[in-house]
Amino acid sequence: MASSPSTDDLPVYLAPLPNWVESMTLRLTWVVVAVNLVGTVFGFWYYRFQLLNSHLVIWPAVPDSPLATLLMAVSLVSWKLGQDRNWIHALAFVGNLKYGFWVVIVQIVINDVLVSGDPYHWFLLVSHFGMGLQALVIYRYAEFTVPSVAVATLWFSFNDMVDYFLPLVGDYHHTYFGPRLVSAGDHGTRAHDVAAASAIGLTILATFLALAIRVRRLENRT
Repeated sequence: MASSPSTDDLPVYLAPLPNWVESMTLRLTWVVVAVNLVGTVFGFWYYRFQLLNSHLVIWPAVPDSPLATLLMAVSLVSWKLGQDRNWIHALAFVGNLKYGFWVVIVQIVINDVLVSGDPYHWFLLVSHFGMGLQALVIYRYAEFTVPSVAVATLWFSFNDMVDYFLPLVGDYHHTYFGPRLVSAGDHGTRAHDVAAASAIGLTILATFLALAIRVRRLENRT
């Protein structure tokens, strides 16, 4: 079993969480894994109707958040068992940061959760904010190699493409969020533009952070 890795001398914009939060999260690895698996099950339940109405070939691109939490669980388990897979760590980092904070943006900007006070939308906001934060712990044990970051960049860029711009089969594949984003095919609203821009921006941000962490570590070793 792997022990908690030491912290790196990274600037706050690359490692914004306090060291004690990172260390506590890694000490509670199996609890975090269990929470992510519960979230994965709930997420697939949430996407059940969209999956049933989508072609089987495109299923991997439909349930964004539950796949991200599943990747987080697999990433933690592979590290804890000493069987690191860099590409899994990179996918988990980009996926959880991207979809975690994307849902926060959607709930605030599109669903007006701060005004409506809808408890279900608040649940989505808080739980996905936690998704985004947990991604910021992965750097402690992951090596963000160029090939692994390339895999994550290609996959999530592809996901953005089929979600908002060029569906491969059937209709667009982004999730349904709120009354102002009426359906997967309603692309004539400002809400759609906000959702698409946020997704693309977060893909770029997560990729930049992963590569910046790698560069800073290499600089620290020289």
